[in-house]
Amino acid sequence: MSPPADGLLVVDKPAGWTSHDVVGRTRRLAQTRKVGHAGTLDPMATGVLVLGIGRATRLLGHLSLTDKAYDATIRLGLTTVTDDAEGEVVERRDAGRVTDSELASAMTALTGELLQVPSSVSAVKVDGVRSYARVRAGESVNLTARPVTVSRFALLERRGDELDVSVECTSGTYVRALARDLGAALGVGGHLTALRRTRVGPFDLSSARTLDQLEADLQVLPLSAAVAAAFPRRELDSEEALALSYGKKLTASGRPETLGAFAPDGRCIALLEDAGDVAQPTVVFAPA
Repeated sequence: MSPPADGLLVVDKPAGWTSHDVVGRTRRLAQTRKVGHAGTLDPMATGVLVLGIGRATRLLGHLSLTDKAYDATIRLGLTTVTDDAEGEVVERRDAGRVTDSELASAMTALTGELLQVPSSVSAVKVDGVRSYARVRAGESVNLTARPVTVSRFALLERRGDELDVSVECTSGTYVRALARDLGAALGVGGHLTALRRTRVGPFDLSSARTLDQLEADLQVLPLSAAVAAAFPRRELDSEEALALSYGKKLTASGRPETLGAFAPDGRCIALLEDAGDVAQPTVVFAPA
């Protein structure tokens, strides 16, 4: 079997697998080392993990910056060292007194533009070392708050101390930290017990496939189709397409976002961004 074409895979990651595990399995299936992912999922989490194969790995840095959506379960009344169910419990409180109106108010306060302190077991580096590695080595870590935007933090169902919630947020938002901060705001503590990523940018669970399904049939979204799904288009004429394939700049589009630049035959030539009065390629997929 020949290796698949360059493109994207949208994987429904199973629980217990690291993102690196999924990349490793895909490298074997795709018969290439050139596989990467657009944003890590914790081992306990499931759901959408976008992988790039071949030249499509050059898309991943741009896709990792897109908004994401999650379904999650938060347990009130228990605080853990990792802000999720895999960590040691450090405090227990009675959450039964929390009213629905108090919960709604606290969730509203955690919606919008926030300064969020990442979980101490995040992948944020402290002096060149991952925060989670320092925590597991017994160190105390204090991370700096970062600006994030939570556009949706909605309660789906409350079952006593357990809350099923829906979250839509910018890249870099930690749902574990959101669970921690909700519990703190209510004065009872809280942690994340389940997490399922339902969307990364335009790619959601409807297009995700399990590892078993990919094992049976490795269907890759071709590079040009992937760019068309994820970025606004700029149509090129044949002269512009040729110039761009050499890495040359074009006339500015006047649009602030990153654009996929497409040749008349439908091939994606590059990603383009305006810089003053010119549009310059940030990634060239079809070199001359």
